[in-house]
Amino acid sequence: MIRLFKVKEQQKENVLRNGGGPPVKKQTAGELRLNKDIAELNLPQTCTIKFPSGKDDLMHFEVYHPNIDLEGNVCLNILREDWKPVLNINTIIYGLSHLFTEPNHEDPLNHEAAELLRDNPYAFESSVRLAMEGGRIGHTWYTRCIENPYD
Repeated sequence: MIRLFKVKEQQKENVLRNGGGPPVKKQTAGELRLNKDIAELNLPQTCTIKFPSGKDDLMHFEVYHPNIDLEGNVCLNILREDWKPVLNINTIIYGLSHLFTEPNHEDPLNHEAAELLRDNPYAFESSVRLAMEGGRIGHTWYTRCIENPYD
């Protein structure tokens, strides 16, 4: 027998289970996939992951980098033209780890950072440290994402 109203009944049951409150926010396919991949993470020893907005906001992060613009777009081929659904978050993290250790000033999204890396690598390194410690570069304030060893 086909139950045409099964979905509607399930929604009513969920509302009753939640104390009559509003239904729980449904996760997008991307959020579901990201949660699954995070549960299966196998990070390189040099990487740690923190979610500044908590595990409810896994789709956004901040970083100062020549290959990442201030809107969060990342210049990484596996996130653009070479993307395939079979790639998981581990693949992305290894790609980002390589991008962080070997930034490419020749293919920038953040032109200011790329110019600084190209023209003055020491000043670039200082700016990265400042951004990661929650400082300001130009007109942009960055959220602290590492601990200052001197605090």
